[in-house]
Amino acid sequence: MLAKSVTGLGYPLVVIPILAPLTGVETAVAVVTLPNAAANVLVGWRTRHARSDTRDVLMLSATSALGTVAGTFILVSAPEQPLLIVLAAAVLLFVVRSLWFGDVSVSAEFGRRASPAVGLAAGIMQGSVGVSGPIIGSWLHAYRLPRDAYIFALSVLFLIAGAAQIASLASIGAYDADRLTAAAVGFGPVVAVLPVGEHLRARLSGTQFDRFVLVMLAAAGVTLVIRALTG
Repeated sequence: MLAKSVTGLGYPLVVIPILAPLTGVETAVAVVTLPNAAANVLVGWRTRHARSDTRDVLMLSATSALGTVAGTFILVSAPEQPLLIVLAAAVLLFVVRSLWFGDVSVSAEFGRRASPAVGLAAGIMQGSVGVSGPIIGSWLHAYRLPRDAYIFALSVLFLIAGAAQIASLASIGAYDADRLTAAAVGFGPVVAVLPVGEHLRARLSGTQFDRFVLVMLAAAGVTLVIRALTG
């Protein structure tokens, strides 16, 4: 949660791989969705002043919501390993490209054209394996947004995709009493850690923030590889 409040990324990436071997992927995803939605509401509200500096949020949100609904049904019917490997490879390639050959940037025109496909892909990953941050985080990082605009855009996208995922999970009966209780326990850390993350974010320079995001994305890619190989 600390990483999420600093960079907008991190909560599902850390918690789902820990829970999945113990509870199964479907339970892990269901438990994480509710506290993660609360985190996105809080982080998005605290960075709402930067909403005018974002790009393509409405299109990314709409297509990611559609993809999430489809991905939720993949969650209960298809193996996750191939999806995880493809996602991890794409994220790690983006990180290597940024570190070794300079920052990747996306023009406004190309962003408008490609954002529907990016949003759809992110939604499918969110619904099927509970993680869309590497796709959306990489894409928005390439937009070169101001720091708070990046955080706000991520929070809005995760919140809308998360709401679609919660509705889809509820429609297939994924929330029983035990899962709801476990989700409720997760709300405490969300509220407690948020101010600490905001304090750390305010102390980072623009370059430091960019590097922190790339570190989080690299960690996400490695985590996905491990999850695919051990799942």
